[in-house]
Amino acid sequence: MSKTEQTAPGATPPGTSAVVTGQDAARVAFAAFVGTALEWYDYFLFGTAAALVFNRLYFTTLDPAAATLAAFATFGVGFAARPVGALVFGWLGDRMGRRPALLITVVMIGVATGLIGVLPSYAAIGVAAPLLLVLLRLLQGIAVGGEWGGAVTLAVEHAPPEKRGRYAALPQIGSPVGTLLSSGAFALVLLLPSGSFDSWGWRLPFLAAFPLLGIAVYIRRKVEESPLFDEMLKQDERAKVPALDVFRQAWGRLLVAMASATLGVGGFYLLTTFMISYGADTLGLSRSLMVNGTLVAAVAQIAVILVMGRVAERFGPGRVTVWGGLLTALLAFPVFWLVETKNPVVVVLAMAAGIGALSVAYAVSGALLAELFPARLRYSGVALAYNLAGALTGFLPFLASALLGTFDGASWPVVLLLIGLSLLTALGGFLGERMRVRDNVVAV
Repeated sequence: MSKTEQTAPGATPPGTSAVVTGQDAARVAFAAFVGTALEWYDYFLFGTAAALVFNRLYFTTLDPAAATLAAFATFGVGFAARPVGALVFGWLGDRMGRRPALLITVVMIGVATGLIGVLPSYAAIGVAAPLLLVLLRLLQGIAVGGEWGGAVTLAVEHAPPEKRGRYAALPQIGSPVGTLLSSGAFALVLLLPSGSFDSWGWRLPFLAAFPLLGIAVYIRRKVEESPLFDEMLKQDERAKVPALDVFRQAWGRLLVAMASATLGVGGFYLLTTFMISYGADTLGLSRSLMVNGTLVAAVAQIAVILVMGRVAERFGPGRVTVWGGLLTALLAFPVFWLVETKNPVVVVLAMAAGIGALSVAYAVSGALLAELFPARLRYSGVALAYNLAGALTGFLPFLASALLGTFDGASWPVVLLLIGLSLLTALGGFLGERMRVRDNVVAV
């Protein structure tokens, strides 16, 4: 057994194996991608709206700077709720099955997002408006806390071992596609007169969550349960309290997984949610330019994810994670310097370069995290690692905005923050490559 195929606590005994096929893997990965794209569309809408509209419509009693901080704090609440979703849906996914957990999460976030589209403003119902906004963000966070880990787990467990990189990358593409859909929707409604945008235009992207939800549910209902989970049912190998076993038996793996996922979560929001606010409010660039920058970056991200998923099959997801972390650290200062030129073309290219660099590590995060935990703990382990990393980094746009105010608009403290995240992720990839486990599966 090689260094990258170690036995983890609670791993499936050698005598049992599950059968997987390439055809099933492709179908399941596509279904995981569709649901994940909807989840991220819903989730990213909030980030864009926090930067563009929530500060003015839901926190109107505060001065502009404080209102922006409050909007980003509300944005961060969703990340704080994600570990709760990881616990709840991790238990459901490891005890009752991956498939039912994923159906519940996609319905939950679709409904919460659609309801934001009909939420009255502060001017209409007073303090109840921001409180309800926080509540709906909490529901979004809980749902996403269970969604990503389940989608990656299902995609990986249906895939032949030698092709896990490419199939685990498909749910990752849901992130840039969600960005394209959400940023594209806001780019369209920003074409409206400012009065129309503030009164009803911004609500349209949120209301679109309802029909998109119907499509995602239809596709996900056709997905079969994980063959590894079915094998665990036959052998009665399920953990009674999976999250507890993760903390007791695999806490070292959990910490490594969290470190490796940090850049893909926190770094991404620094270069999207925070960057939109920084460009529009501090540098005086147009909101449309900054939103369009995220659109171009999302296209670059899709290309990087597709390529790196294949590269990980040859070199290992941990090594690719190291490369992504180091590359992002090297580009951090140049990206911000180029944005500060205020040249529209250069700004867009800089955003694409920065997000493309961190996407090297993000592309293989699903494959790496899934192989850090045995099947009986996988849903909970992957979900907890990813979402604890999210909870720790979700307030970074808030922190970055606070640093910006503290240092009179200077960006270097924010850049150092990004470099720190990048190096932490590189360390997680270095350690994670040496801790990967192998499932007992037979590909046909």
